[in-house]
Parts: sequence; structure tokens; C-alpha cells
Amino acid sequence: MMNFPFTAIVGQTQLKTALLMCAVDPSLGGVLIRGDKGSAKSTAARALTDILPLISRVPGCAFVCSPDIPSEHCPVCNGLDVVAVASPVPFITLPLGATEDRVVGTLDLQQALKGAERVFQPGLLAAAHRGILYIDEVNLLPDHLVDVLLDVAAMGVNSVQREGLSVTHPARFSLIGTMNLEEGDLRPQLLDRFGLMVEVAAPRDKTVRAEVVRRRIAFEADTAGYANSWQDSQHSLRGQLVAAQQLLPQVLMADALLELISHICCEFEVASLRADIVIHKAARTLAALAGRIQVTPEDIRTAAELALPHRRRRKPFEQPGLDQERLDELMQAALPPQHSTDDGEPDPNTPPPEADGLDAPQQVFAADPATAMATIKVDSPARHSASGKRNTALHATRGQVVRSVPDSQPSSLALAATLRSAVLRDGSDFHIQADDLHQQIRTGKTANLILFVVDASGSMAAQRRMAAVKGAVLALLTDAYQHRDQVAVIAFRGEAAYWLLPPTRSVELAEQQLQDLPTGGRTPLAHALHLALETVGTRQGLPPLLVLLSDGKANVALQEGGDPWQESLALAHLCADSGLPALVLDTETGYLRLGKARQLAQALRADCLTLEELSAENLVLTIRGQLH
Repeated sequence: MMNFPFTAIVGQTQLKTALLMCAVDPSLGGVLIRGDKGSAKSTAARALTDILPLISRVPGCAFVCSPDIPSEHCPVCNGLDVVAVASPVPFITLPLGATEDRVVGTLDLQQALKGAERVFQPGLLAAAHRGILYIDEVNLLPDHLVDVLLDVAAMGVNSVQREGLSVTHPARFSLIGTMNLEEGDLRPQLLDRFGLMVEVAAPRDKTVRAEVVRRRIAFEADTAGYANSWQDSQHSLRGQLVAAQQLLPQVLMADALLELISHICCEFEVASLRADIVIHKAARTLAALAGRIQVTPEDIRTAAELALPHRRRRKPFEQPGLDQERLDELMQAALPPQHSTDDGEPDPNTPPPEADGLDAPQQVFAADPATAMATIKVDSPARHSASGKRNTALHATRGQVVRSVPDSQPSSLALAATLRSAVLRDGSDFHIQADDLHQQIRTGKTANLILFVVDASGSMAAQRRMAAVKGAVLALLTDAYQHRDQVAVIAFRGEAAYWLLPPTRSVELAEQQLQDLPTGGRTPLAHALHLALETVGTRQGLPPLLVLLSDGKANVALQEGGDPWQESLALAHLCADSGLPALVLDTETGYLRLGKARQLAQALRADCLTLEELSAENLVLTIRGQLH
């Protein structure tokens, strides 16, 4: 399938720059592309392959060896009459559902069945050597594959020890990953392995959007013809990359600029020393792309904008990014005076700074800081007590296959492992015995649906109380973030309850929506509990937890002529009878308290805590038991 021409991509300057930098210097570590659906993330990543300079490679080599340094396990490159040819750079896609054997490599079963000696069958990591490993929706990659990538990215080699095999081969590649923020974030360890990060969004200008559509339609109507019309610009850009690769070793950086890099990293509280190294490499790469052998302060600034946003120390749910004004201050001493005339007046040819384009925010109560809180364990009233862990569950009946183990009575047969065992036992007389049987080990999903039901009515409209409530929810979201749970937020005020945020793994979006939550009006508590019950009923297989934040002063009936309070109690009993674990945070304040929230907690068979009680060191929500 032909890719969309790289040079035909409209806009996305920062994204294209980051990809070109990785093409010039693969040791940068690749680029993470974050953005909304339909913002050309995958299009740009795949288009890069057509402009990459060719590499020297021996045809048929599965390890993508450098002809001068062949892998000891490569039968092709270590053979006679080896002739290398110019070949495209490998672009390998790692599917989210790939097995560990497919990624790292395994025993060549076909060769083993022929009675040959044990032969290693290379996996995707070998195929990506000296090229690009591409992962779409990288934030959804299973943890067992993330662990593999972390090991290989750290060492630059892939080591396989299994089934009598002991193989180590080079696996150095640029990692390009795309992700949509709505699906949640990456593990910090993997996030740091990406050298650069770019935030992309669809253009807001109607003229630009129209041009994007115009080019895409033309490409789909005549793919080959359209690609050919961009051939000259593609060839020119490929030449620029070749020149930059040749120039890169000659690029120099003044020691003062190196100190500037370290100063910037310290000021932005970046813990990882990898940030300093990446900025250094990226700045030199930018200079090489520009045809220069000297790094400038502007190169440092551009590199910092790409290397620091995902590495700087952040609070939970704080969006990646850099304070541009702070970066300007740090760069001011290094940048030469610009954009002024000899008489000190501003240069009239310099465009004015762009406005941020944001309307004035709605008058809402901000959240208190999400302070650390006490450990809370929420027991399910209708489930058997279990280990209390929310980690990945092995030996699950459904889920991703991660490995296989010997088992004479397997409930789920691992066919490949069983055949390999039989071959290794006696290749000349192949037959399967009970000792050869293997069991598939799967990883099941034990994440939870944390359903926040937040009272935003007039009874909660005091600024101090609402700020405290928002701060409590943000602290609760911290735990959900750490455990990659799904999060949903229901708000209720006025005459009904409504979705503030449907179930999602992006707790950052939940935090954004919560910050903008207005208050005031009546208290339709029964409506909120009814909506919560409906939600839980449609999320089968995902263990739920209800977190209700309210003072319990219901005054809007669900049914015409009904009693709002009695309806709320009845729905609370239904929640408890359905086995829904819950936690109630009583937001009532003052000396005279009606205790409605505590009565709700009793009906829910849940713990009830006041906001004042949530002030210790760390908050952990633990659901004990399993859904049956």
C-alpha cells in the first residue's frame, strides 16, 4: 500500500521536524506523537519511510545486519559470497495483540520438525534493527510487551533464553508511537524512552482544513499519480537528510550551550539525565538539518520544546508541556537581541505575538490542591473476599496470551509450545506425550470502573466546600491513574443528573471537566443514583466502584409526585443488593448536620467519610473480591 507523500502533509511543522530529526540521528530514541483522532499522526509516521535514505543490507537477512558487523546468529550474512545492496529502512509495525514470542523471537518449529538442530526464528525486534519500530496506540500496549521494550531499549540488544536456545542479537531502532489522550497515558518508564514528544491537533483554520481534505481526496482518487507529482520534493528532502547525516559528526556545540542545557533541565525540575543528552543530540541534529556545523541557542530552545514536555516533573493529571514564558526567561541571556531596529524601536516587519485565542473562563470554583490522603479499602458487600490486588491477573480464562508452561492437563492448550516440546524431546521420532502438553497463560483485565457521582447543587455551592470536594476527587483520581482504571464522572444539579465524563481511561480529561464544573440549583440525588445503576449494568466484566460525594439533601423526585429522599434511599439499597461496592464522602459542613449522607452510606452498605477525614498521606482505593 502506497503511503501519502511526506512533503504533501499540510502544516504539522513540529511533527515533521521531529520525524526528520529521528531520521538523521536514530540514537535520539524516536518520537511519541500525541493528539486527537484524525490529526494525521499515523499518516506522518508512515510517510516518513519513503524519504529515508537507503541502508546497506544483505538480501534475505532476517536480522537486518550491518554488512560490516554481521550477527553471529545470522546464517545469511555469515555465509559465502555475501553481497550487500541498498535497501529501504525497515518500518516494522508492532500490533497491540502480538505475542511475546512474535516480538522477541522463538524456536523455528519448521526446522525442528525436519530434524535440524535448534534454529532461532527472529521476531519483530530483529526485523526493526537499524530501522523504525512503529506502535499505533502505544499507550494500550500490554504491560508484558512494555517490559520487553524497556529491556531492549535500554541495552540495544535482544536476549532470548528459552527452549534450549540462548540467542543475543542487536536491536537498535527508532521507536515511533502514536496515542490518543482519551485512552490514558503511558507508563513513566516507557514515556522517558521516547527521545522527543509532539502534541498534534487538527487545524482550526478553515482554509488549511480545506487544503488537507483537497489533497487527501486527490491522493485517494489517483494514488500513484498524486505520489508522482510530489516526487521532486520527496527526492529533495531525501537529499537533505543524506547531507545532514554526513554533516552531523562535524557539528560542534560550545561548552556554554551545554551548560545552558543543564540549566534549563534543572529549572524545569527534570529528574532524568536522558533529557540533557537528548537535547544535546537534538540540537546538533537541528543544526545539521539546517546545513550548519555550529549549534545556536535557537537550536537548544527547539530541542527543549521537543525533549522536555514529557520529562519534566508534573503533578498528577497535569498536562505535558512547557511554560513558554519561563523558557523565554532562561533563553534570554543566550539569545542575541532580535526584532529591533538600530534606534531601539520594534521592527515593524516582525509580526505581533499571537493571542492565545481562549475565551474568558466560566466563573466556577477551582479545586483545592489534590493533597495526599489516607489509605481506604473498599470491600464488596456481595463478593467473596480475595487477595485484594488490582494487578494484572495471570491464569485468567480470557485475555492476552503472555507465555506457556508445562501442564499435563491443560485447560487451554498452547499448541506451538506443545509441538516444540515434542520435537526437542525426540525430533527423529515425533509424537506427543502427556509431558509435552503446555498450558496457555493469559493476562486478564483487573482494572476497575471508578464511577464518581458528584453533587454540584446549590446546597454545595459554598466556595470553600466545592473547592474541597473538587480537591478530594482529584486525589481519588490519582489512584485511578496509577492503576489504569476507567473513570466516569456523573454530576447532578438543577433538575437532573448528567454525564460530565463518560467512562474513559483518560483521567486527565476527567480532571479537566471537573475543573469547569459549575454549581448551583436543586439536588436531584435520585436521578444520579439511577444513572449510576444504569451505567454499571452496561459495563459487564469491569469491576465497578461507586464514589458518591454529596451532603445527601435530595429535593428533586425521580418520579412525579415521589419523595426525593425515599427514592434516593431505595436506589441506594438497589445498589447494595446488586453487589456494587461504594464509598460515600459526606460534604456537609457546619455544627448542625442532618447526617443524610451517612444514612445513604448505610443503605449502600458503604463507608462514609467526611472531607475533614481525608487529610493524611496517600489515598488508595482497593476493591476486594472478583466478579463472578
